[in-house]
Amino acid sequence: MSTEDRPVAPRSLAEALRARGDAALGALLRSRPDLITPVPTDLTQLATRAGTRASVVRALERLDRFTLQTAEALAVAADPATYDELLALMAGDAADPAVAAALPHAVDVLREQALVWGGDDRLRLVRTARELLAPSPQHPSPTGLGPTVQEAAAGMSPGRIQEIVTTAGLPSTHDSVSAVTALTELFDDRERMAALLARAPADSLEVLERLVWGPPYGQVTADPAPRLRWLLDRGLLLPTAPGTVVLPREVALHLRGGLAHRTPEPVPPAVRTAAAHPPQVVDSTAAGQAYTALTTVEELLKDWDGGGPAVLRAGGLSVRDLKRTAVALDVPEPVAAFWVELAYAAGLIASDGEADERYAATPVYDEWREQPPAERWSRLVTAWLAATRTAGLVGGRDAKDRTLSALGPNLDRSAAPEVRHRVLALLASLPEGAAADPESVLARLRWERPLRGARPEDDLRGRLARWTLSEAELLGVTGRGALSAHGRALLGAPPAAPKGPEAEPSGPGDKLPVHHHRPAPLAPLSPAERAVASAAAARVLAPLLPEPLDHVLLQADLTAVAPGPLERPLADLLGVLADVESKGGATVYRFTPGSVRRALDAGQTASDLHAFLAAHSRTPVPQPLSYLIDDVARRHGQLRVGAASAYVRCDDDALLGEILADKRAAGLGLRRLAPTVLAAQADPAGLLEGLRAMGFAPAAESAEGDVLITRALVRRTPPRSAPEPVPDGPPVPDDTLLAAALRAIRAGDLASTTPRKPGTAPAADGALPRTGSAETLATVQAAVLTGEALWIGYVNAEGAASQRVIAPIRVEGGFVTAYDHTADEVRTYPLHRITGVAELADDEG
Repeated sequence: MSTEDRPVAPRSLAEALRARGDAALGALLRSRPDLITPVPTDLTQLATRAGTRASVVRALERLDRFTLQTAEALAVAADPATYDELLALMAGDAADPAVAAALPHAVDVLREQALVWGGDDRLRLVRTARELLAPSPQHPSPTGLGPTVQEAAAGMSPGRIQEIVTTAGLPSTHDSVSAVTALTELFDDRERMAALLARAPADSLEVLERLVWGPPYGQVTADPAPRLRWLLDRGLLLPTAPGTVVLPREVALHLRGGLAHRTPEPVPPAVRTAAAHPPQVVDSTAAGQAYTALTTVEELLKDWDGGGPAVLRAGGLSVRDLKRTAVALDVPEPVAAFWVELAYAAGLIASDGEADERYAATPVYDEWREQPPAERWSRLVTAWLAATRTAGLVGGRDAKDRTLSALGPNLDRSAAPEVRHRVLALLASLPEGAAADPESVLARLRWERPLRGARPEDDLRGRLARWTLSEAELLGVTGRGALSAHGRALLGAPPAAPKGPEAEPSGPGDKLPVHHHRPAPLAPLSPAERAVASAAAARVLAPLLPEPLDHVLLQADLTAVAPGPLERPLADLLGVLADVESKGGATVYRFTPGSVRRALDAGQTASDLHAFLAAHSRTPVPQPLSYLIDDVARRHGQLRVGAASAYVRCDDDALLGEILADKRAAGLGLRRLAPTVLAAQADPAGLLEGLRAMGFAPAAESAEGDVLITRALVRRTPPRSAPEPVPDGPPVPDDTLLAAALRAIRAGDLASTTPRKPGTAPAADGALPRTGSAETLATVQAAVLTGEALWIGYVNAEGAASQRVIAPIRVEGGFVTAYDHTADEVRTYPLHRITGVAELADDEG
């Protein structure tokens, strides 16, 4: 290839972007969506935005460990560096084949994300990334390398530099620059460097060994020991400040065998199998837990039917209310916080917004209860996957040392959905029935996003991963630690890898095959894809859920055993007629006088209850239970309590005399008004409660004398929407937005880079052309006659300014109709909105 045919190397990131096709630019905008918000006016602005500190930090945080190590190596390499120089830093003198195989992909990723530009002969790390990753005394490099000889010797006197050169066995030079260059060449020469170190005292080599992997700085006294003096005299240690010395980068690389990193990690750690179970066992276990999740949420909302706990002034549940909820659900407090947050994320509970603000179920809860169990489960799990609210933080402290409460503020963590999806995707990479070793999952996540868990105390992703594993088990997404079939469907995952001698682990701890450099084999789903996957998961789960039963087993000890889930009408009425005594594989209900009275208060009669039990019991109705119902029903309503202030009436005046004589009635303020009527100072509700505590079965009555049927108060909030997840930065643009953005960027770049005739260019780069109205009109009219293209500045109705290249077709009525080269279509522009015009160069016209 001749010199004329060889492509010209780009001189800037903007030029490198300009040489990309639409597919490559689209890949950049997808991987760094912050660059498209708002859409840049041209490629120069896109390059500038790609080099800002905030955008570069965000891009670096999303690199895997090996790609980040590659960027760190470029930060300590020459600028620009060749690919071979980078390979030497990454693979070392041993030329690690795994590193050599993985490095091209890492460089391609850095190029795609505009962190590196230039060909393989001139690789350049963007300046902001170099500043962030290059070593300095204040910010040591992750490589552990120090400054170069040239950087470290910048403040040294020329005489001292010449002394070092001479002592190192090099000829003296006429100036410091050439002396430093000669010293650098010595340290870069492996043979001469090895010969120099072969003469070093053993204790001097020990000093170098302590500094070689970093940190490269050390302290010395004003009179260094002989082992340090030997190193200082030959430039193997250079002073950087009084009392401080540094190991030059070239010396460290020689001692390291050319490696920039102590342990390059080109291959992601494998997710190991902790245990293997039959897939059917996993699916049935997960399905059982999924049904338990549904009943737990229903129990929580049923407990809040009459109005849930009060909302704290700062928002959220109080510690006392969370403890009470945990006791009601019979779970630990952290688990109770998870169920509360899950119901909130699914839109099933919210604040009622009243003056005495309380939490209660929303109208959506009633709709949710009527759905089939599998669909109710998929709605809960879909909300969990997308939620940024993190229940695991409840009980911790925020930045201001305030306790984080359930349903309170400051629980959103934008990384949560991505971590949840990634953890489940890693589980999906294992064979069916394989439970992952949690530590290997965490190690894989740390490799995929090392900067986001740089310090153990800041490892939010690690904590999110642990919470995900436990929450997935609670929800029935996993069973015995392995991903279930409906869990795979929820992710949109393909069928599990087939088992075989190469795929199936032989025992716990065995490594499984991994795909190198694929941080996200299962990409997060779009809303439409998520809806399809959710429906598919519900279809897979439905056959695994137990069928609701229409019967119970009544026993002589006044209990009923439900051997499985009950149909809703049966469960609702049985929940009123009896108290739940124990839960598990079978639910045990106990009948008491109070529970029977509760059913009678709800409008049931004794005959209704006998018929109900006879119809739904697979065993004969025990005689003690029949006697209990009849006894409570016989006494129920014998006393009538109404509102005068309050009164008690009864046809049996002897019974009223018994009440008056009872010392426990003293607090009710009773007195006889008539043989069958007692007046009370207590209100009707208090009077009912007091008489029931004395063992009677009074009934409330209306002003007309009819018995009042009391049913549980069902409290609902006004319509409320579920909380919106907090996005982790700008969303990834869809294809439509991306295509429009690319057209706009290309158009703006064409307008800003099209050559103009001499003397018509703007005064400053990027400024719009400025001409008077008369000159603008004359130039446009002349262009209509000559067919030439013009460069114009235009301000639209919203005040947004842009540059355009147009070919005027006609001018009339204050408008110019022209073919807009930047938009690739014919448009009409008001002349008064054109700021100015400039003629293009003849070869471009």
